[in-house]
Amino acid sequence: MNYSNDKKLNKRLQRNDGFTLIEILVVMAIIAMLAVMVAPNLFNQQAGAMRDVARTEISTLEAALDIYRLDVGEYPDTLDGLMEDDTDRASWNGPYLRRAVPTDPWDNEYVYESRGREFTLISYGADGISGGEDDDADIGL
Repeated sequence: MNYSNDKKLNKRLQRNDGFTLIEILVVMAIIAMLAVMVAPNLFNQQAGAMRDVARTEISTLEAALDIYRLDVGEYPDTLDGLMEDDTDRASWNGPYLRRAVPTDPWDNEYVYESRGREFTLISYGADGISGGEDDDADIGL
């Protein structure tokens, strides 16, 4: 009698082994729907984070430029003036950055223009071209 009970139990276990093709397809469909809903949000967050990084770097560069102006009396002609003395003045007290002048998060140069006691500093955004909207919009403070 033990043998027949073991045989019945064995048959039940064999029938319940693994998943059916339908079950696997249903799970894959659910995963695909979740991915379609979540993926756009992740990409938007990444773009926003890159814009935040650009704003932070611009703010850091502006602070270094202001310190340079306090020492020298005017802003440098290029951002490289923050790292190397191109003025031949004894008042230059740099370098004004701990590392080399950074590029923006899209690996483009920051656009810097100096007019002596005024300057503009911007990033052209993801496309690297002046103007644009959304991710391609110019970033400055």
